[in-house]
Amino acid sequence: MQIKDVMTPNPVTVTVDATVSDVAGLLKKYRIGGLPVMDGERVSGIVTETDILSLLDSSDQVDLLWLTSPLDAIEGSAKEKTGNADLDKIKEVLEEIGNTPVIDVMSQEVVMIEDEASVQDGAKMMHIEDIGRLPVIKDDRIAGIVTRRDIIRGIGLGGVNTD
Repeated sequence: MQIKDVMTPNPVTVTVDATVSDVAGLLKKYRIGGLPVMDGERVSGIVTETDILSLLDSSDQVDLLWLTSPLDAIEGSAKEKTGNADLDKIKEVLEEIGNTPVIDVMSQEVVMIEDEASVQDGAKMMHIEDIGRLPVIKDDRIAGIVTRRDIIRGIGLGGVNTD
């Protein structure tokens, strides 16, 4: 079985001039964990949920961005735990993160795979590179994206020779 048999064709992408807010909206809308960043017809990067969440950790205001758990909210201790954080300041910090250019957070060294490669080659590549998705290339253009879930589905369909 080939990668083209299990990939998602015509993947959701963003352009290099997109912001983190643009990306977050697409990830949420399409319920995906990452997407290619395009510079014209060329894949110039890939951005994932992890890349975006890392901005929260790297913020100078990380303590201000503490989010309550539902149990804290129900219990009524959420306000106590936030120390009466200034909600306008929280909004300002989140807007600043959202306005961050995607080019500043994306992975620029993108590992890609040809559409006619085997599912086994895709699985091996993901394992070696410790990544969860691969842009799929056909004739030097993006043809799709393949994720770990797609690979597992391919294996489940009996599409991998384990000899």
